[in-house]
Amino acid sequence: MSDPLTQFIELLRPRAVFSKGISGAGPWAVRYAAFDQPGFCAVLEGRCRLMVDGEEPATLEQSDFVLLPATPAFTMSGFEPAIPVHVDPNGAASTAREIRHGRADGPAEVRLLGGYFAFDTPDAALLVSLLPGMMHVRGVERLTMLVRLVAEEAQSDSLGRGLVLARLVEILLIEALRASRDIDTPPGLLRGLSDTRLARALRDMHGDPQRAWTVVELADAAGMSRSAFFGHFARAVGLRPMEYLMAWRMAVAKDMLRREDVALDEVARRVGYGSASTFSTAFSRHVGQPPGRYAHSSEN
Repeated sequence: MSDPLTQFIELLRPRAVFSKGISGAGPWAVRYAAFDQPGFCAVLEGRCRLMVDGEEPATLEQSDFVLLPATPAFTMSGFEPAIPVHVDPNGAASTAREIRHGRADGPAEVRLLGGYFAFDTPDAALLVSLLPGMMHVRGVERLTMLVRLVAEEAQSDSLGRGLVLARLVEILLIEALRASRDIDTPPGLLRGLSDTRLARALRDMHGDPQRAWTVVELADAAGMSRSAFFGHFARAVGLRPMEYLMAWRMAVAKDMLRREDVALDEVARRVGYGSASTFSTAFSRHVGQPPGRYAHSSEN
C-alpha cells in the first residue's frame, strides 16, 4: 500500500523546468516578485539572508535547503547593507547558467543552486495549501546532492532527460517533506503525518478511498474518541476529517478523469460512491462542472 506522502507527490506530478547557479559577494540584495510556482535552492558554500513574504527571515548556511511550494515574493541578500535590485522571475529564466550578484570580481562569498518546477495537476492549489509556505531544512547533504543532480540533468541534452528530471524532482520533494516532518510546521498534511495517531487515520483514508469511512471508524483507527479525534484532526490538518476525505477523493477522481480511460461508474466506485449519479452530483458540487465535461475539457 502506498503511503500518503508518496500518493501526494504522485498526484502533484512535479516536472522540472529550470535550474541555475547563483553567487554573491560584497553588498548585494535582490527582490523577486511573486512567482506562484514551486521554487527551491540549496546552499553549496557560504551564507546569505532570505526574507520570504509572510515568513520569518532566515539565515541560509552551507548545506541548507529551502522549498517554497508556491513561491511568494522574497528578498535574498548578503550581510552588508544594499538596495535590492528588483528581478522578474519569468525573465530570470532566460539568463546565463550562473547569476552573480554584488561584486563581480574576486571569489564568491556565497554559492547556491536554485530553480523552480511545476505541478502538472489541476489540484495544485489545493494540495499546496496542505504544505508549509516555506520549508527550511538545515544540514541534510542528501538534499544538496539531489539539487546538484537536478541542475546537471537540467543542463544536459541526454536521452531520457525529461523522465530523469521528473523522477529526481519527485525524490527531492519526498526528501524535503520527510525532513520537514520533524519541524514545527503549520496545519497541513505534514503536521498530520507527524502525529502517530492521525497518521494511522490518514493512511487508512489514502489507502482505501472507496470505503465508506465514518468519523467514528477513523477515530477508532487513531485510537481516540470521536470528539477528540475530530478536533485534533481539524487543528493539525486544517480541514475537518470528512472535508479532507472529500478533497482527496475528488483529487483522485480528477486525476483519473484526466489520465485514464475509465468508465464513470468505475471512477465513482474507486472513490467511494455507490453509483455514477451520486458521484456526478458530488463532483459537480465540488468542482463546478459534471465529470463528463471536466474529462472532455482536460483533453483539449
